[in-house]
Amino acid sequence: MEAKLVVDGEEVALNEFVNKILSGTIVGAVTSLRGIKKEWKEIEIKIKR
Repeated sequence: MEAKLVVDGEEVALNEFVNKILSGTIVGAVTSLRGIKKEWKEIEIKIKR
């Protein structure tokens, strides 16, 4: 899995450890929700303040 972090339009470089932690946390949370297919291809999360 590959995570991409963009803050205010600029991509933030992620090392392998952070990529795995971020990806695993998001995938675990999202796939535990009802209605999410096991064969998903992409998850996109946007957070605005």
